[in-house]
Amino acid sequence: MQKKRSRKNGTATDGPAPAGRPVRVRSRLVIGVAVAGLTVLAAGAPAVVSATRELNDSQQLVTLAEQTQHTLTLAHLLGDERDAVVEYVAKGRPGAQAKGPVQERTALTDRQLAEVQNEADEALARDLGRVRAVRAEAVDGKGTALAAHQAYAAVIAQLLAPGDLLAERTPPRAVAALATTRPLAPLGQAVEQASATRGLLLAALAVPRGEQSSNTAAVDELTTAAQRARVREQAALDDFNRVARPDVRQTLAATVTGPDVKTADDYLKRLTERPTLSTADRRLDGASIAPALTARIDRMRSVEATLAGQRATALATLRDDDVTRLEMLVAALGLLFLVAVGFATAVARSLTRPLSVLRRGAARLATPEGSVEPVRFTGRNDEFAEVVRHLNAVRDQTVSLHTRIAGLDADGRRLIGRNEALSAARDALERELEATREALEQELTELRAGLAEHRRIMSTTSVSLSLRTLGLVERQLQVIEELESKEQDPDRLATLFKLDHLATVMRRHNENLLVLAGQEHGHGAGAPPVPLVDVARAAVSEIERYERVDLAALPPFTQVAGHAADDISHVLAELLENATTFSPPEAKVRVSGWLLDSGDVVLSVVDEGIGVTGDRLAALNARLATPEAYDEEPESEHGLGLGLYVAGRLAARHGVTAELRPGRYAGTEALVVVPATLLPTTPPSSPVHTYAKPSQGVPELRLPGVIAEANENTIPGRRLPQSPAVEREAEASAQAAPAAPAEPFQDPGPEADA
Repeated sequence: MQKKRSRKNGTATDGPAPAGRPVRVRSRLVIGVAVAGLTVLAAGAPAVVSATRELNDSQQLVTLAEQTQHTLTLAHLLGDERDAVVEYVAKGRPGAQAKGPVQERTALTDRQLAEVQNEADEALARDLGRVRAVRAEAVDGKGTALAAHQAYAAVIAQLLAPGDLLAERTPPRAVAALATTRPLAPLGQAVEQASATRGLLLAALAVPRGEQSSNTAAVDELTTAAQRARVREQAALDDFNRVARPDVRQTLAATVTGPDVKTADDYLKRLTERPTLSTADRRLDGASIAPALTARIDRMRSVEATLAGQRATALATLRDDDVTRLEMLVAALGLLFLVAVGFATAVARSLTRPLSVLRRGAARLATPEGSVEPVRFTGRNDEFAEVVRHLNAVRDQTVSLHTRIAGLDADGRRLIGRNEALSAARDALERELEATREALEQELTELRAGLAEHRRIMSTTSVSLSLRTLGLVERQLQVIEELESKEQDPDRLATLFKLDHLATVMRRHNENLLVLAGQEHGHGAGAPPVPLVDVARAAVSEIERYERVDLAALPPFTQVAGHAADDISHVLAELLENATTFSPPEAKVRVSGWLLDSGDVVLSVVDEGIGVTGDRLAALNARLATPEAYDEEPESEHGLGLGLYVAGRLAARHGVTAELRPGRYAGTEALVVVPATLLPTTPPSSPVHTYAKPSQGVPELRLPGVIAEANENTIPGRRLPQSPAVEREAEASAQAAPAAPAEPFQDPGPEADA
């Protein structure tokens, strides 16, 4: 027991203390106040973050604008240096005396270059480092004037790139900055192309006059480049007029004007009108037209520099506005934070005072029954007053419950005794049930063993009887074949063929029993390949209603491995038996086949019956896919779909796939996919066989697969019993017309079986 520390009112109680460190309501209220303040801060944080981001962006724009001003001056100086160097190279690099103008330009460029490099970032410093290399290659190298111009132009383009980047990054809210930023990019391009046009034209005029073809080619090359630069300048000025405000366009028009500008425009129109210079144009002195061109470029550069300064000022103003906005947001957020914390603190204090009264009253209720007094509450009539009333009601109920508990203790002891007796009886019953279960399991095990032995005996007996019956059927077939070979009477011969067919059907049924018993009955691994048409013909001959089967086209030159031929024929026979059984008596069953790109062969059996429902079709396909489930079927299901079980087991033995699906129009279609591993590619060894037409008066016999066999080029035909007259007539026909193919054996129809 732990003595609780008394509060200021002097009340104290004895009782078990809760586990762990005590948690005070005041602490939780403080947390609530803190959460309220943090919520205000969190609500205002996105605005502060957004304002901070905008301030950072505007500061970066100011920095980039200042850097662009320095690089703009450097680009102007570098353009003047380029024009001087290109003119020097066009003259043929005459010597040190002619380098004077070039050296003056390079000195000015180097001073500005050193100033820009001190404040340039890594990428800009790398571009500026190329200036001296380009200069050395142009002045002291062996390149052409146009190559020197292009090298300088590439460096100048890198210097103007920050201006284009600044135009892209300027946000829409910077309205004043956009007024100068957007037109500055095309104006800078126009100034650069105007300078390039000046340098190329002066270089073309500086090429030594003569009859050398190289000088003429150099002049034409420079003039063409100047014409292109002039076109790019005009395009850039058009872009400037499109994006610039009217006052900015007016500033450019008012600045770039005067006699020198008009003279420069006249020279530019004259010299860039054609891609080559005329003889009169070649006589012009570059020193006479250079001042006018330079004056025009200087006026354009002055407008560009003015706009760049206005852009920097506008971006600096935008930066200052962003700073002011951020400061106001922080101040407003701080004020809201103080208001939220103050209000939450006042609410918390209004809760802690009545909670203190409730805590002291509840502590008194925890004392022994005789010393408990009702809780007195003098506050407002709110939820706390209601809780006090409930506490006093609990106090009254507690007194009555103590009395009831004393009586319930005696009842509990009696119930415990009864529960112990019931538990003992339950344990005895569980032991008895366990013994009974073990006895039943032992008896079930013995019954299963007896059933397995009975199945083994029945399977052995069935296999033995099937093998004996198969032997008798085979002997019967041999006897019938001997009778067929000796019989000349057509009616008796037809009867013998029917007996032969019925015996073949009996042999298939006996083989079904062997398959269900798990016994194999077929050719060994060394059996020769069998033509696919013989496999199909044998399947047709093993069913009862063979005359209803139409054997359509099969893949030519296709053979089946000898060890699998009998089983595949058996699979087809079972599917044909089902098709003829579950279709109208007058309907035909069509057997066809085709070769897949993978080398597999698909055999199709299509009937014209009423078809099968979807659920039944799924059950039949399940039997084909899992034939081993036949042993687990209920006795009431045995015999239903026996042929499908046999077909499934035989197909699974050789990796053949069998599946049933609805016919295209009606009935059911059975597909058998023979894998390429069972289709040897060795060519057939038998020649082409045809059948002569029997003589008049001798009836034709309808045998399964005869037509398909006669049309198959790789299968030797089965010799049919014919009369000597028929054989002599066929031999005479073959000798009389050896070049004409013999007429195939005709199928007379079902009437031949009558």
